[in-house]
Amino acid sequence: MDQAMRSSLKESKMHGNDYLPLGTYWYQYGPGEHVIDCHWHEEAEFFYCLQGETMFQVDTDYFLVRAGEAVFIDGGDIHAAHAHGEQGCSFFSLVFDTRLLASAHYDAVQENLILPLQEKKATFPRHIQPRHPGMNALLGHVHAIMQCCNDKSFGYEGAVKGHLYLMIAGMTASGQACNRQAGSRSDSFKIARLKTVIQYIQDNFSHPIRLAELAALIPMSEGQFCRFFKSMTRQTPMDYINAYRIRQAAEMLRNPDRKISDVALEAGYDNISYFIRVFRKAMNCSPSEFRKRLLEQIEA
Repeated sequence: MDQAMRSSLKESKMHGNDYLPLGTYWYQYGPGEHVIDCHWHEEAEFFYCLQGETMFQVDTDYFLVRAGEAVFIDGGDIHAAHAHGEQGCSFFSLVFDTRLLASAHYDAVQENLILPLQEKKATFPRHIQPRHPGMNALLGHVHAIMQCCNDKSFGYEGAVKGHLYLMIAGMTASGQACNRQAGSRSDSFKIARLKTVIQYIQDNFSHPIRLAELAALIPMSEGQFCRFFKSMTRQTPMDYINAYRIRQAAEMLRNPDRKISDVALEAGYDNISYFIRVFRKAMNCSPSEFRKRLLEQIEA
């Protein structure tokens, strides 16, 4: 898949609908590319690495994920990733609202399995690796869910829910469940600060954002803030802002009636030449080339 053709997982995106609150995505990235910019959402998420290696961040944990391994992200956890090594990576992502698994009436399943998952008292290991005892079964279920979502045979929704229930039950029975309800107070404070900054960027990306504004939110000096932000996201504040703005611009360009100059302004760029330069660096094509490829893809 061409980098310019991929769609980003966005914090504001609705994954699925009220009848089936889950979304499934397949992605492919070149060497060193950012797979996910630092963000969070209320839904839980499984990433399954199909090829290559990915350096993952979940809250303040960093770990290398290889082909055949998976990552679980609790709702609300900050996460980011980028391709590692020389071959890039591809992966499958399942984003789901845990309401999908809730019982219609409060019962033993809700009390013993679903509620502890929702409260992070008994949740999945973050890094699921085949060499660890008992985790092969979890990986088998993730792979089966991927196949169900790819084939979409009649009734596949029930199969997906069934696999998720079996994963939770197996994890609980084998003692693999993790309690992440009470994390480090220091880490929680750092994460809360970062969320404040990211939310501000998302709310104000279409306007000029100055470093002093972001530093004042925490508050820190500008130098301290830059070091803090990079330590948490592995990006400079401006790199993150540009990446977020370009993602928003790419979504706007899907509308063929919108002028590129208007898209640039709405994405926070009052200089169209600079916008085109930043867009090309991020997407390996100009905004007009990106739009042309989208139209060709729709017509194909």
